[in-house]
Amino acid sequence: MGLIVLSNREPYAPTRNDNGELQWTPSIGGLTAALDPALQHAGGTWIAWGEQHPDVTDVDLPTEQPRYRLKRIRLSDAEVRDYYYGFSNRALWPISHYFIERTQYHASAWRAYVNVNRRFADAAIAAYQDGDLIWVHDYQLALVPRMIRDALPNARIGFFWHIPWPSVEVFRTLPWDLDILDGILGADLIGMHTPDYVAHFQNTCRRALRADTSGDLVHWKGRAARIVDRPIGIEVDAYEHLATSPEVEDTADRIRRTLQTQILLGVDRLDYTKGIPERLEAFDLFLDRHPETRGRVTLLQIAVPSRERVDSYRQLRNQVEGLVGRINGKHTQGGWSPIQYIYRGVPRDELVAHYRAADAMLVTPLRDGLNLVAKEFAACARDGALILSRFAGAADEMPEAIQVNPYSPENLSDAMRTALQMPLDEKKARLTRLREHLRDSDLHAWTDTFLHELKLQDHGGA
Repeated sequence: MGLIVLSNREPYAPTRNDNGELQWTPSIGGLTAALDPALQHAGGTWIAWGEQHPDVTDVDLPTEQPRYRLKRIRLSDAEVRDYYYGFSNRALWPISHYFIERTQYHASAWRAYVNVNRRFADAAIAAYQDGDLIWVHDYQLALVPRMIRDALPNARIGFFWHIPWPSVEVFRTLPWDLDILDGILGADLIGMHTPDYVAHFQNTCRRALRADTSGDLVHWKGRAARIVDRPIGIEVDAYEHLATSPEVEDTADRIRRTLQTQILLGVDRLDYTKGIPERLEAFDLFLDRHPETRGRVTLLQIAVPSRERVDSYRQLRNQVEGLVGRINGKHTQGGWSPIQYIYRGVPRDELVAHYRAADAMLVTPLRDGLNLVAKEFAACARDGALILSRFAGAADEMPEAIQVNPYSPENLSDAMRTALQMPLDEKKARLTRLREHLRDSDLHAWTDTFLHELKLQDHGGA
């Protein structure tokens, strides 16, 4: 029995070395870390968009000791524009994060989404052998489970939706709401990060499809799909080991010596869901309310470039950089600037060094499916405090964090002061409890649990 994984992003990225040879480097991210070992163990196929070097359609991975095949889907420029930047990220992404005003619903983008989902499904159908488990991932491929089900009625199909599932009133603004629901319900087992997302999904099925639900089941088209909340974890041991390495400790010490202040840290993709402008405005208020902290506290904001071809993301960058300039211009004194702004991707070891250096971590999205940065910080911090938005999916798992409403600058400003003044023994006690939670549901347990449940799932009649 093998495993077939489908995701928009591929697990290994191709680059050419100095000799012009193609090398395959593991992609940074939870999905690769979770599923690459599972595929290496079971064997099978990973199907993904081949963004770079699309002329390479198949490769056996890992290259030094191949255990499974990566099947790369080549997308045309028009498909990237309409399927990825269009429907996936101008329709499904904003609606799932409750940003209805940012949605763009275009029939041409929908058609491209259907066609690309069909190509992913066809690749899975071609790779399938009796007994294989199929695991489809995320909002870019929501139609794939139904497409596979129609061709392979007896296959065991899992699906995981990694972003928030919104309330029914919001989701139903999507003109193709019924198609998306029907597509997902082609799966036997459907995973989401929180009980709230599961409840919203079931309610949407009842209201939009008029489907029957009972317990964790949705009954649709003569079948029963099981819906479960299974929040993804991180590689706790790997992060803890890296965090205490001499190289990372030296880098963390260098960051602290350079700034010579207490450090508030933010690490986010530059995305309008992450609440970066709201965080900057709250820090401005914090400095206004507590002038004694000027020269003694620095906000270090790392913004990782994201979806730069989408207009709203370019506008967000301009907004954020304008705020950084205004706040620095307002409060800078004696060689101290209140905000240090980094706009680039950061390697994992450098990121962990920042976690180690921080006195407080700001994870304050306006809405987030889970947010692994909060978990990474908890695993890596020396003695920092975690400030966490109540609208991050991870909030339910992390009650020891200082939980905030990111829409309230006063609340967020107060939380900054609380975190920076928290006694050391309290910060350490909170971190200890947070790490216990992380170990109870680490990344590999998430993978093993879901695949075990999928293997045992009754996929007969409803």
